Amino acid sequence: MFCVVGLGNPGGEYTGTRHNIGYRVVDKIASDLNTRIRRRAHSALTATVRIGRTEVLLMKPQTFMNLSGRSVSSACRAHGIAGHSLVVVHDDTDLALGRIKVRLGGGSAGHRGVGSIAEETGDPGFVRIKLGVGRPTEGDDLSDFVLSPFDQGESEVVADMVERGAEAVSSVVAEGVEVAMRRFNGVVTNVNEK
Repeated sequence: MFCVVGLGNPGGEYTGTRHNIGYRVVDKIASDLNTRIRRRAHSALTATVRIGRTEVLLMKPQTFMNLSGRSVSSACRAHGIAGHSLVVVHDDTDLALGRIKVRLGGGSAGHRGVGSIAEETGDPGFVRIKLGVGRPTEGDDLSDFVLSPFDQGESEVVADMVERGAEAVSSVVAEGVEVAMRRFNGVVTNVNEK
């Protein structure tokens, strides 16, 4: 069994923000599989689906971003999930808007949700699917930036990134992280990307 966690903050005021792009990807996976993520368990909204032959627990922690690890560690303990069977989908301000990077293990790079999961599970060796949300202009606050909605002109790029993010999750589950890294890392589909 895999656990696929989309990171974000609960509440209508956060819908559509850069920080909630992980929620959008797991919602897309659920929608593609004709289900919704709405069962309450482990301080999260969850759904159990199949990707290929593999059972997958989709999660949207409801603990707020900085405490995501509490929710994720509870689910991982309950289902015996560890290492590469845990996939965390999250925003990344170090990647240009529209870029995707699949990575196994590593540090948090300052992302508090990722840091919380590594700390609470005691295992930083999980898969990360990083979604590029761009960077604020010089002098703007990073927290304000990630908690702001995408600009209207970015909607097409974001929709494409959500689609590819869902495909990257399916690739990790069905084909393995190495295959997903080769397929999705470094692929540029937007002319505005560097």
